[in-house]
Amino acid sequence: MPIESGSCASARQAKQKRKSHSLSIRRTNSSEQERAGLQRDMLEGQDSKLPSSVRNTLLELFGQIEREFENLYIENLELRREIDTLNERLAAEGQTIDGAELSKGQLKTKASHSTSQLSQKLKTTYKASTSKIVSSFKTTTSRAICQLVKEYVGHRDGIWDVSVAKTQPVVLGTASADHTALLWSIETGKCLVKYVGHVGSVNSIKFHPTEQVALTASGDQTAHIWRYMVQLPTPQPTADCNQMSGEDEVEFSDKDEPDGDGDGSSDCPTVRAPLTSLKSHQGVVIAADWLVGGKQAVTASWDRTANLYDVETSELVHSLTGHDQELTHCCTHPTQRLVVTSSRDTTFRLWDFRDPSIHSVNVFQGHTDTVTSAVFTVGDNVVSGSDDRTVKVWDLKNMRSPIATIRTDSAVNRINVCVGQRIIALPHDNRQVRLFDMSGVRLARLPRSNRQGHRRMVCCSAWSEDHPICNLFTCGFDRQAIGWNINIPALLQEK
Repeated sequence: MPIESGSCASARQAKQKRKSHSLSIRRTNSSEQERAGLQRDMLEGQDSKLPSSVRNTLLELFGQIEREFENLYIENLELRREIDTLNERLAAEGQTIDGAELSKGQLKTKASHSTSQLSQKLKTTYKASTSKIVSSFKTTTSRAICQLVKEYVGHRDGIWDVSVAKTQPVVLGTASADHTALLWSIETGKCLVKYVGHVGSVNSIKFHPTEQVALTASGDQTAHIWRYMVQLPTPQPTADCNQMSGEDEVEFSDKDEPDGDGDGSSDCPTVRAPLTSLKSHQGVVIAADWLVGGKQAVTASWDRTANLYDVETSELVHSLTGHDQELTHCCTHPTQRLVVTSSRDTTFRLWDFRDPSIHSVNVFQGHTDTVTSAVFTVGDNVVSGSDDRTVKVWDLKNMRSPIATIRTDSAVNRINVCVGQRIIALPHDNRQVRLFDMSGVRLARLPRSNRQGHRRMVCCSAWSEDHPICNLFTCGFDRQAIGWNINIPALLQEK
């Protein structure tokens, strides 16, 4: 019986410790507000160049960090006490079970197992708490650097591609599965022109480098060149969408989509026929682009070929063959006669037309799934994205292996590179858009909440470096395009 009374005494002692500890927790919680006020008074007494709103946000975050770590410390102490109590109880039981003593090895194994379980619980609690703090801090920082400015709503089906005009007036273009291409005022979000010349899904749109002319590729096996004339409306004051993003990120239902004709695209001027129709493919034309100078255009098709056309005569100049499966994208170099084509055969190919007498081709192998796009940067780099959830940066002078690899958690769609700042925008199947530099360092993730961001797969991204309001645009299968303002100096400084 002395062993039983000792066990009861131990239990009573542990109970008293927990009671006194719970009282200390209540005292700690009651003094949190006083400490927060004292910290705020101390910080406000210091000289700082930060805006008051930013300082208040930092105060709240650091206060949250302190409280979380204090709670973790208290939980750690409590768990250690429980471990000690458990070990004492196990030691007592080891002396009385069936009148036989447990071997030291058995007792050690049993105590070690219980201790390991409690230790794992402590680690899990610590990781969950600290991850929540870090996630909260990163989300707040991203919202300050990446702000949603305008939503462009008017398509009746998903938007495959988005592009920004290179000439004045600068307008936004979108290509949709609803068989139309729309031109938008970037500032007001108003639809300016609707192109309805295609009889299939419009899969891409690109603007001529010097004229008010657009090039669109379609599921009707053609690419169209058409002229537009726009007059920009007077800009209206833009609401600060950053004030709408105070809620945590939430999941969306596919039903939570904008209305198909929300901004009245039906009442804008309509272009019904092209200047030129490029007809040589035997399958869906998935993408098209202008060669430097705008006198030639290249198209990519599901018939496994890419075609080079003379724009003035609509004649086929070259048929680029070699891919083993359907093409997914094509892109031209901004200053040189170079073309890159991507394919479902896990490769992308570089076609060189700089020498009229020699048309060389180089094959890049490095992905394990469909290459969804490959784009040029200024200089000698190509960036490729794939359904294998990676993005790779390549040097054209050394094609054997990439110079950088970005690994993500979702398939990557049509990427775009901010040429001046060398920032890559990655649109994902999982509705996220992430920004990386050319060395593979993650810079930011565009914010998503229950009031802003894409609700379904993000299909494409496009930079407009010189526009004062929006410098990044994204589009998705939720039938909307979004204009973002990315504070690039702050973004690079955060890196």
